[in-house]
Amino acid sequence: METKGDKKAYFASGCFWGTEYFFMKAPGVVRTTVGFMGGKLEKPKYVEVKTGTTGHLECVEAAYDPALTTYENLVRLFFETHDFTQTDGQGPDIGSQYLSAIFYQSEEEKEIAEKYIDVLTQKGYKVATALRPAETFWPAEDYHQQYYEHKGSAPYCHFYKKIF
Repeated sequence: METKGDKKAYFASGCFWGTEYFFMKAPGVVRTTVGFMGGKLEKPKYVEVKTGTTGHLECVEAAYDPALTTYENLVRLFFETHDFTQTDGQGPDIGSQYLSAIFYQSEEEKEIAEKYIDVLTQKGYKVATALRPAETFWPAEDYHQQYYEHKGSAPYCHFYKKIF
């Protein structure tokens, strides 16, 4: 349950259902919402974003309790649950709406993200994840929220791989 002291973080790593699947299970995350960020259309609908013409990325808003987890923990989870080297989408989902990005809300968040991109680069990865200033987050339609929990299955394009 979200409280007044909770913070929010925004991550795009392909299909928002798969991204949300891992974040909603993360310790300290109190709520997740799937939606869109970064485009030119106000109040976009899924049918518009999936065309790849609106400029939005499918995104997850993760509300978290900073007494139970950190932004840094969420950044590590982000990188460990998708192919951050893919440049044209995520897994079989190809298109600009499925690109990897961290939408930062402060210089501190940006620096943490840059730190992990540097660590990954030093490990030999070619990181395709973009760092972008957070913009308006537009929640997707209700039927997209907690999709895999309602469906009772697991993502087809996201996986967990321990890196850090």
